[in-house]
Amino acid sequence: MHKKTLVNVLGVVYAHMKTADGGDIYLTRFAEKYQEHFEIGNWYEADWFHKHKTRLKGTGSVYRIPTKEVAGKILDLVVKNCRVGEDVPLDTHTLQEFCDAEFNSPWEEFSLVEEMRESRYGPKDLQIKTQLPMAIYVPPEKMQIWQSGRSRSKINRIRAKHPGIDLDILKQYKLIYGWIEGHNLPEVFEYINIENSELLHHLKTIDGVVMSDLDKKGYLVADMKPEHIIISEEQTERIKEIGSAKTNDSVKDQIYYLYNLISIGSYSVVDYELLLRTPEHEDEVKDTRRHSYLDDQRDRFIPTPLPDHLWKMEIFGVPYIYGHAESTGGHLWVVGNNARLFDYFLPERWRKTPSISLSGTREVFYTLTKDNIHLVWETSRVGEMPNEDEEEYHPGIRESGINSPFEEFAIAHTLTRLGIPCVYVRAVYMTGSTKIEASADTRKYESHKDISDPEGNPILQENHNYITIRGYYNGPDHWVAEQTGPLYVPLNLIRAVDKGLIDESQCRMLLEQVKENLRNVDYDGSLLKPNDLLLAVNSKGGIVKNISGGPLVVICNFEHIWKHPGSVR
Repeated sequence: MHKKTLVNVLGVVYAHMKTADGGDIYLTRFAEKYQEHFEIGNWYEADWFHKHKTRLKGTGSVYRIPTKEVAGKILDLVVKNCRVGEDVPLDTHTLQEFCDAEFNSPWEEFSLVEEMRESRYGPKDLQIKTQLPMAIYVPPEKMQIWQSGRSRSKINRIRAKHPGIDLDILKQYKLIYGWIEGHNLPEVFEYINIENSELLHHLKTIDGVVMSDLDKKGYLVADMKPEHIIISEEQTERIKEIGSAKTNDSVKDQIYYLYNLISIGSYSVVDYELLLRTPEHEDEVKDTRRHSYLDDQRDRFIPTPLPDHLWKMEIFGVPYIYGHAESTGGHLWVVGNNARLFDYFLPERWRKTPSISLSGTREVFYTLTKDNIHLVWETSRVGEMPNEDEEEYHPGIRESGINSPFEEFAIAHTLTRLGIPCVYVRAVYMTGSTKIEASADTRKYESHKDISDPEGNPILQENHNYITIRGYYNGPDHWVAEQTGPLYVPLNLIRAVDKGLIDESQCRMLLEQVKENLRNVDYDGSLLKPNDLLLAVNSKGGIVKNISGGPLVVICNFEHIWKHPGSVR
């Protein structure tokens, strides 16, 4: 394998290496000491894998595979294909209860399994045993849609919600777990001589007990079934021994022994692709993460210790924490010097959450992330050039071009420093997938070509899409971090007119005032429109005022704001 680097994704630390076939493998703490076993030739070499794999029962592609012997040791592994993006094949009852269930991404699955193993939530004397999460392997090739098994409707839905990043899900992910020596519950009952009706009763009862244990620990499995419950080899042998006595009470004793094992937690649970937190646990985690996030955003420019997989860099005067989005192969720049903020902006935290379009002409969406954080994300239009017959056309755009995401953030950063209210710019995400359409205007790529990330790559690459992520303006960061009650609600000037908060003449006046304020600090905001400006509405329905007593007007679009030539600000 190639050079090893440490990465932290959703709280799980991995040793990341390139594999001999050009893929990527991420080893957890359980697998790192067996690094050589996970070299491709020692478990996934084609002839070895096909000769030694054993397909396990279930709906997914799940295999038991031994590694080759390395240093006198063979590892027994379970290899499964991640089904993120596929339709969930749930029965009618389960579908009604978990209608929004989606397969976890590999990073989410490992994170939840690790969290459940740590057993920090729920009764301390109850612990759910699991397989050891060993590694995530990402083969070098991407699949076509028809190869992936992922539904076209699901992909279209993701495409509609998240333009520019949908093709990332065509990567394959193979999750590798340690094998548990034992038998699942139906297999154990093969050694207990009972009628089918009684068998079904016991399977349902024990399944319910385990689900109750999971619930006490704050988790649920949307497709929980008896096949997911494993009794160890040793305990299964004991059940067989009890049955072999063939006394009048043998069957009763076997069942009693099995129920006792379940009652003391002497079982393991497998299959975590639909593992979720319970609503109560999820709310608690979200609340904790949101409060931590708000505190960290308030202090985002105060440096924190930097883990090995992240870098600090500065672009146009704006400090960033830079790193990889391992789940998509993309890159991420998070504004500030606080490395703790990085995970909040990984695409898996916001790419699948429900979103609301905020514009009829641009790809701008509001979402509430998995961490309960209000964000607005927008597909950057850098490189586009409106035709002269399009409504968006303006000679200024042809002359100066649409700002890059990094220019937008630098402008917002500078204007805020100059006392002009702007929304908080949070992060820039470069998609891992390449974009399909060619850029009509390449000037920004040319002007940025000498600005590199810490790994030596240009920050602005013509063959990738960029998404800007900003805060959903609900008040100043320092104020929001201290609030326990209602926050402000943002409305653009057009919606404020529609709601009767201001009239059209006030709308025009506020727009012209912002343009004048920009001219006074040597910026050209002549192309700003009413929907590029926000008012903040308080819990009583009133417009929030600025320090001068007038309406607080916040700029939320920086695509067409340019610094006047010769300005030194």
